[in-house]
Amino acid sequence: MSNPNLTLIAFLLDRSGSMQSIKSDVVGGFDAFLGEQRAGDGECLVTLAQFDNEYEIVYRSKPLSDVPPLELNPRNSTALLDSMGKLITDTAAEIAALTEENKPGTVVVAIMTDGLENSSREWSRPAIKSLVEQQTNEFGWEFLYMGADQDAVEVGKGLGVREEQAITYGRGKSREAMSAASSNVRSYRTAKLGNATAAMPAFSDAQRSESSDD
Repeated sequence: MSNPNLTLIAFLLDRSGSMQSIKSDVVGGFDAFLGEQRAGDGECLVTLAQFDNEYEIVYRSKPLSDVPPLELNPRNSTALLDSMGKLITDTAAEIAALTEENKPGTVVVAIMTDGLENSSREWSRPAIKSLVEQQTNEFGWEFLYMGADQDAVEVGKGLGVREEQAITYGRGKSREAMSAASSNVRSYRTAKLGNATAAMPAFSDAQRSESSDD
């Protein structure tokens, strides 16, 4: 049986050139996200991957207490599909290699981007959708999708992310989107400690409004 007290959060963060204009808000929001998770119940490990047209693991399965402040240096284009495929398959392989008692009982994949796919070469949208749905339905992973300058609910659905777990944020509201995601993840981690079948909370109307530029 996997460890019900252990959560793994795998965060995929866009660092393409268009993120430059919201860099400080994203950095502050991500650090606040980690701060809220540190205040939560249970154990938590964090993997951070950044992507533009290249994919980079910043750290893997690091205890929350050891996670350093975020450094973000936007550049280049947006290979979202390839980066999602790499993060999900690598994380699945990492978990599969663990002994049962060391496997996280809760796995959350959070994706934040401010643009649309424009440079992937290896993964197609249908393939990513199938992969996300497989990890959701067969292994109980939860996926969050935060997207700016797009209809994130529709884009997320095309990637296999449930519509209630996707949120559109305004270009000036990345902190608010990150705060909404953090609150839901912390609530989910707490709920899972008492109920293994608990579900990730949906983004509320209030959270959607606060994250919108409208």
